Amino acid sequence: MGPPGGAVADPPRGGVTDSAADVARPASVARVALSVVVPAYNEEERLPATLAAIRAHLTAAPDRWGDWELIVADDGSTDGTARVVSEAAADEPRIRLERDPVNRGKGGALRRGVLASTGRRVLVTDADLATPIEELDRLADALEPAGGQPRAAAIGSRALPGSRIETHQHRLREWLGRLGNRLIRAVAVPGIRDTQCGFKLFDGPRVRRAFADSRLNGWGIDVEILRHFRRAGWPVAEVPVRWAHQDGSKVGAPAYAQVLWELVRLRARAVRRVDLVVAGLFLLGSVLLYRGLWADLDHSYLRDSMQDQNQWEWFFAVTADNVGHLRNPLFTTAQGFPEGVNLMANTVMLGLSVPLTPVTLVFGPTVTWALVLTLGLTATACAWYWLFARWVVRGRSARSRCAAALGAGLAAAAPPMVSHGTAHPNFLVLFMIPVIVDRALRLSAGRAVVRDGVLLGLFTAYQIFLGEEPLLLAAVGMLLFALSYALARRDVVRTAGPPLLKGVGIAAVVCLPLVALPLYWQFFGPQSYHSVLHGPDAGNSPLALLEFSGRSLLGDEATADRLAMNRTEQNAFYGWPLIALAVAVAVRLWRLPLVRALAATGLVAAALSLGTRVRLPYTDLVVPGPWRLLAEAPLFESVIESRVAMICAPVLGAGIALAVERLAFSRFPAVQVAGLVAVGAALLPILPTPYPVREREAVPGFVAYGTYRQYLGPGETLVPVPLPDPSGADALHWQTAADFGFRMPGGYFNGPWGPDRIGIYGATPRYTSDLLGEVRWSGRVPAIGPEWRAQARRDLAEWKAGVLVLPPQYNEAALYETVSKLLSRKGERIGGAWVWDLH
Repeated sequence: MGPPGGAVADPPRGGVTDSAADVARPASVARVALSVVVPAYNEEERLPATLAAIRAHLTAAPDRWGDWELIVADDGSTDGTARVVSEAAADEPRIRLERDPVNRGKGGALRRGVLASTGRRVLVTDADLATPIEELDRLADALEPAGGQPRAAAIGSRALPGSRIETHQHRLREWLGRLGNRLIRAVAVPGIRDTQCGFKLFDGPRVRRAFADSRLNGWGIDVEILRHFRRAGWPVAEVPVRWAHQDGSKVGAPAYAQVLWELVRLRARAVRRVDLVVAGLFLLGSVLLYRGLWADLDHSYLRDSMQDQNQWEWFFAVTADNVGHLRNPLFTTAQGFPEGVNLMANTVMLGLSVPLTPVTLVFGPTVTWALVLTLGLTATACAWYWLFARWVVRGRSARSRCAAALGAGLAAAAPPMVSHGTAHPNFLVLFMIPVIVDRALRLSAGRAVVRDGVLLGLFTAYQIFLGEEPLLLAAVGMLLFALSYALARRDVVRTAGPPLLKGVGIAAVVCLPLVALPLYWQFFGPQSYHSVLHGPDAGNSPLALLEFSGRSLLGDEATADRLAMNRTEQNAFYGWPLIALAVAVAVRLWRLPLVRALAATGLVAAALSLGTRVRLPYTDLVVPGPWRLLAEAPLFESVIESRVAMICAPVLGAGIALAVERLAFSRFPAVQVAGLVAVGAALLPILPTPYPVREREAVPGFVAYGTYRQYLGPGETLVPVPLPDPSGADALHWQTAADFGFRMPGGYFNGPWGPDRIGIYGATPRYTSDLLGEVRWSGRVPAIGPEWRAQARRDLAEWKAGVLVLPPQYNEAALYETVSKLLSRKGERIGGAWVWDLH
């Protein structure tokens, strides 16, 4: 996977690119061969010797150094620094003073001096000459090696073999300095051993561009400039030098801490106003989508989530309960008793449910549910925006950022994502996927393979605790993109392939130890299962790719319902206008390798989403689908194949971002207007509408007021009638409302069934649970004889039942009569429910 064609390999900074043309030297500058810049603040005593030494060295070899200039950047000194320089300049015209009346810091002084320079090469050196001027020869040889490729910078290093420290600092100060340097390298410029040595030789035009784009005024300027060179892809050589600590040196351990603080502030300032506006709009959009839920958290229930809101709130609550009581967060017997639930084998999103435990314990799982949905969608949109702004659009202007924002909005809130936002936060909260993609692209550049590999491993491990199936689909999408891009840019394979493969190997070494135990528990622990079967018709209809979803502005719920498994699985529904626009963009920008790779990725993903067999629209003809190539593969056998179409969302988002940016900078107003109208016409029909809500089923007073405690002995369970299952899981809400004061059989989760341990939704059925479920749906009371009563006694004993509770519901009368016959006695009305005390 290489840098996308049509995009800059690293985000442009101040118009900087990698081409040689961009660093051509103007004729007016080339006449000065070397500029020496010395920042100075109150250096009256040391400066005369420094100026004399530099002048003597450069004058002694005129053939090598040519015409030179020596610039002292006085940083608002209050002593005689300016006078010393003026006296030296009177004797040597090539020495000159650049004076700032205000003390701004080393960065400000260097910026002033470098931007005033005119040399083809620029040396920056500290006023104390801790590195002797004679070391300039070594830097010059490294900057322009004989018969070799010229470099953009050669920096002195005290940390390389061959360097020599002639006078050491105090041991504690030296140790603190090394620690600070390591932190700086890890945070900002990995691969460079000594970031703070003040002896550096640069290519003049490049370093002037870097300083013109710099922002820091303090000690962090060295790191900022080196980062600029690394981001621009300009080669930097690190050269061992001699160095001696000088009394009165202003660089110490506190300076390294200041550098770190300056880098943090620089990162904060890098967030532009337009970025904040975009993030705010994403948050506002998320809040508007979930406004019905937020309006009444105590009673609102997302209408189309079926029983999934009950399930997810239970997941958040049981995780908080386990963490709060220092229990294993990967297992519980709170539901599915006595077998229990393998929580790692269910989508409990430990990456969020664990850190949000305090929120759940204090405010309840409904607040956690609403926060995860709302902020998760916002964070995902922001992450795609960041990725597109870095790798897809070419500029940093507001217009480019707006194009990236539009594409990110589509990637995060496309119809499939909005469908899952009703019930499946693991498929909505995808903010780590763009971060993982970014790290893979960085690996392709090969600049910091070890660091990027380690981070990729950590990010992947965290995503496993957010959602494994989304990670699997993302991996499929990334692989498709990498293969497609390799075909479009075969030259990239040779340069990007080795570092990418090495980085992925490092990532695996980092990730696997972190997830080995949880994954072992998931696949081999108690209540683990092998696969979840969804039947042969879990793929998308080809029409689903062209229709509008039920939650889209121009969508029709009846039409979407006919083409999807349910309202939480409308996994395509991009709409024919967007598909038509995508085809037009692909044709128009086909010359870009990025566009060709995106088009291939989207087409293959859409084809795979059709499933193992495809019914051709408007016919009875069924043909084999491409998913059958993966249907039996490990991990893929549990995937709902229609979900593969979700890969198309970021693909379409990237294409929209590319197209809109080019339209925004078009020189033809008519093209701009027509193009933007076409984009609006494609996106407006699929604009998501707010999620509808309904009144939540009330918790029976028997549970809500804690009356149930009088009916349960040690280890006994409360048995809802009928038992909770994927079609009716309100009892999970009872349990969270009661702070897990009781356990219960049945439930809504993924668990094993049968000797082959095939994954099913819900607990292993028993005769009595099946009987009560059938009565709930049919309303018919079966004939209850001695066999049924005996079986009910066995099942209740297996469940260790202490009390049965029948709340008000559809076919309540039939259920009441059935339970009364099974137990050979009537129930008692307590707290708004029928209760049978089994004692």
